[in-house]
Amino acid sequence: MSTQSPQREALPYRHVLTLPTEPSAVRIARETAEQALVEWGIGLRHPAVGPALLILSELVTNSVRHAAISSPTLTVIYAAGRGCLAFGVHDRHPYQPPLYGSISGTGSGGLATVMELVLGLDGTAVVRADADGKGKSIWITLPL
Repeated sequence: MSTQSPQREALPYRHVLTLPTEPSAVRIARETAEQALVEWGIGLRHPAVGPALLILSELVTNSVRHAAISSPTLTVIYAAGRGCLAFGVHDRHPYQPPLYGSISGTGSGGLATVMELVLGLDGTAVVRADADGKGKSIWITLPL
């Protein structure tokens, strides 16, 4: 429990968005991120913002492409604080992709791009299963 309290204090800005798992979700999630960043005082020209928006778009696209059959909605959680931007994309599909395995030379496509960007920005990525094992969230944390 004590590990979550400092995290919550460190990331005081939060926004949650739930969308139908369909192609328009990618655009809406990205536009919502841009609006939230501006409201939180994070300029869209910050060097981490462009890659962060691309990462977000890829993760939402993956949910739309691969999870829609078992997850009629997806949820994007945006958070930020001093020196940190974080976001998670949640769906109710049980498959948990091996994030770091996607950059081992065998991965290709969107997830490999996501991980190259995350690591290039000294960020972190983690997959967290839902308690019932029937869904997951992919969380990205990037320094600002």
